[in-house]
Order: sequence, then C-alpha cells, then structure tokens
Amino acid sequence: MRPKTLAKRIARFALSKKASDVTIMDLRKLTDMTDFFVICSADSDVQVKAVADSVADGTQQIGISAWHTEGLTHRQWILLDYVDVVVHIFLKQARRFYGLEKLWGDAEVEVIQDEVVKKSPRKSRPAKQP
Repeated sequence: MRPKTLAKRIARFALSKKASDVTIMDLRKLTDMTDFFVICSADSDVQVKAVADSVADGTQQIGISAWHTEGLTHRQWILLDYVDVVVHIFLKQARRFYGLEKLWGDAEVEVIQDEVVKKSPRKSRPAKQP
C-alpha cells in the first residue's frame, strides 16, 4: 500500500473513534525520516487509547503492523510508527504544548474530516387546489 493511501486509511480509523483535528502532513520534501505524519487529538486519556487501538486494529486487518509504539502507558501522546507513516495521537493540551504543526511548518497539510452528509429537511409543498 502506498504511504499516502495508508495515511488516509489511518486518518479514517482515527475518525471512527471521534478523534478531532485530524491532519496529514506530507514530509517527503523535508526529511528522509518518514513520508507522512498523521496527527489527531482526543479529549481524554481513555479516548487517546481508543483511537490508538482503532488505528492498530484497523491496520492489522489490512495486514500492516506498527514497527514501534510509544506512550501507551501515559496516554498523553501515543506514537505509532509504520515507517513511512508516523501517527501522533495527542490529548488536546499536549498537542498544543508540543506544536508539531509549527515545528514542521513547511509541510503540506491536509485536514481530514468525517464525511457525514447531512440532508436538509425537505419543505413540503402545499397541495394544489383544484
């Protein structure tokens, strides 16, 4: 699977557990360390773990395992390293503190949002009078 495709799949796995501010950063022109960061936020340490589990389970189902993980104990910032894609799952305040988006400010950024289509209620037309 291409790294960009994997990054998008991972973003969807994170969204499935209501992660917020899901962002994909393209680092290919900036470093050889990795191709993409997927960065997202959660409201609690329990949600941080749930998002990480969703990403790990989802990637396992498509035959891809993390090469390295960090932060599972403290649940403030969990890192899942898939070599070409590195996933950062933060508590909101930790994300603000570490500021990866500022540190890698030259990267191209894509914001991933849940694609729930909301239909507006149809207005009923008055019946025609004979």
